[in-house]
Amino acid sequence: MKSMTTHRTSSFSAVDLAYIAVFAALIIALGAVSIPVGSLGVPIVLQNVGPILAGLILGLRRGSLATILFLAVGLVGIPNLAGWRTTLSALPGPTVGYLVGYIVSALIVGWIAERVPTKSGVRFLWYLCAGAVGILVQYLCGSIGLVIRLDMPLVDAIASNGPFVFGGVVKIIAAAAITTAVVKAVPDLVPSVHTQPSQA
Repeated sequence: MKSMTTHRTSSFSAVDLAYIAVFAALIIALGAVSIPVGSLGVPIVLQNVGPILAGLILGLRRGSLATILFLAVGLVGIPNLAGWRTTLSALPGPTVGYLVGYIVSALIVGWIAERVPTKSGVRFLWYLCAGAVGILVQYLCGSIGLVIRLDMPLVDAIASNGPFVFGGVVKIIAAAAITTAVVKAVPDLVPSVHTQPSQA
């Protein structure tokens, strides 16, 4: 017999779909900030923290779907990336690996976020670590993209992310702080394996 504890089902509710749409829009809005750096065509952006925030706050499924939706709208010609480019225009370019990294980071960060202990004292550190993993995944995927598109040695491609590291640290600290505040205000928003229903 199933317990009477309220829990999330495998299907999405209207509220879940609304969260996915809102976070997809948020990631697009973060694309308003884009500062060109160097000659590789990879700008400093706020947008890359969007998928990490989506994973932290919405969890694996909703966070990754919000990121996929954000990228999907750019496949139909809607400007959605930093500099108001479209996903379609970025696919042949050197930054395509970073776009793949957006999805992968949302998946991994969301998976970690769902396993954050319920003890409030350690949440921030967990979110910080999850964000760090997410940003590193984006850098790795982006570097692989540079290797494929520009025929760069992998070491050089990884080194090219150097100018973004300080900004990345600031962004993941901000993301962890925002998530900690959101979880404190709305405890049931983030899915958690610690609150899965028991079977009897």
